[in-house]
Amino acid sequence: MLSFSLDEIAKITNGRLVDVANRAAQMTAGAVTDSREVVPGTLFVAIAGQRVDGHAFAAQTVAAGAVGVLATRPVGVPAIVVEDAIEALAALGRHALAQLPDPLVIGLTGSAGKTSTKDLLAQVLPVLGPTSVTDRSFNGEIGMPLTLLRAAPDTRYLVLEMGARGIGHIANLTTIAPPRVGLVINVGTAHVGEFGGREAIAEAKSELVQALPADGLAVLNADDSLVAAMAAKTHARVLRFGLGRGEGADVWTDDVQLDSEGRPSFTLHHGEEHAGVDLGLHGRHHVMNALAAAAVALGLGAGLQAVAERLSAAKNLTTGRMEVLTRPDGLKIVNDAFNANPDSMAVALAALAAMAGGRRTVAVLGEMKELGEEALDGHRQVGKLVADSGVRILVAVGGDHAEALAEAARRQNPDLQVICTPDRDSVPGTLAGVLGAEDIVLVKGSHSVGLEATALALTADTTD
Repeated sequence: MLSFSLDEIAKITNGRLVDVANRAAQMTAGAVTDSREVVPGTLFVAIAGQRVDGHAFAAQTVAAGAVGVLATRPVGVPAIVVEDAIEALAALGRHALAQLPDPLVIGLTGSAGKTSTKDLLAQVLPVLGPTSVTDRSFNGEIGMPLTLLRAAPDTRYLVLEMGARGIGHIANLTTIAPPRVGLVINVGTAHVGEFGGREAIAEAKSELVQALPADGLAVLNADDSLVAAMAAKTHARVLRFGLGRGEGADVWTDDVQLDSEGRPSFTLHHGEEHAGVDLGLHGRHHVMNALAAAAVALGLGAGLQAVAERLSAAKNLTTGRMEVLTRPDGLKIVNDAFNANPDSMAVALAALAAMAGGRRTVAVLGEMKELGEEALDGHRQVGKLVADSGVRILVAVGGDHAEALAEAARRQNPDLQVICTPDRDSVPGTLAGVLGAEDIVLVKGSHSVGLEATALALTADTTD
């Protein structure tokens, strides 16, 4: 991990040292914005949020080993005081990137599948050289600089998720870490309420490929018309991936098969070459993620056989993303609770059906946030999908939108058992005595609903 002294950080961020006895003290463990993640050598970045002000935790973090605090006011402990902590963090991220000897930045964006694809790239690209990737889902103006500060000094390939909540967000991220490769996975419904429509989302995502240099590489989903159209917005070389060659894909497959656990196998094609891939991940939707990762690696010069082997050996690296947990009594929990929107709900329900293998299927679904005016229709749409997916028991978690989801499911399938609960904490008790060892349970909702804790509670509950 890169190391900087407090004096260096002050110069990089145009800040001033306050209450600092040792200007040479080193940040050796990166930076964090969550006081609970502080370890010795950490720089704590105090962000004043809407609900919590990080400055209130400054003394606590230094007591826990933080070398100092990046703050917007004196905090009574060693600090670099700056005008804007987020802008200062961006400057620190730019400087960290500049210290890497020969980094090739790969930016990726999309409405769904970013983290899963990033995890695949983390396991495929090392065939070409040392690789660092976005930590968890740190894909914004705060998270991305934190990732840059954690990059290994020998990093050759730096994979960065780039998320957007509006027009201009990705363009700003590309000024912090200018990409040479840009991957756009898809344009869906995530954050549609903030953007106002899929076309606006596509415009925001296209900022990534617009930022590429002429000798760069744009990797685009040939099967998504809004993504495919981005080829006209970049000067970089374009490489397309898709299911079949019908839409002009350069990297493709046309023979996806699922095993009894819902894990896909397929033949990976590129030019005249092909090789078999047996994914260890659950769900057909991971085929597109795998094709996207393969296209990036192949576009950078990796051999097709090596890419296929790496994909076949890949594992799920991020909790809450189609993470299959098995309880001691045999009950299976599919923890896909990290986030949700109508598109990702649809693929998760399809994966649940493929994984069932004769088991009774149960869906614990939380509300989907950030859908704006589309929220009511989006929840009703998912309710209908649940009713048509073969799910036997639906637990809808939340308020009015969860009720709308549940009611749409009841109307579509009167035989479906529907249960409504107000919050995540009531789910285990609601399902006590209902679940059996032969069931399989999907747990999914927006991150703010907190169903990851529910998935873990259900996994630990072995009450008869």
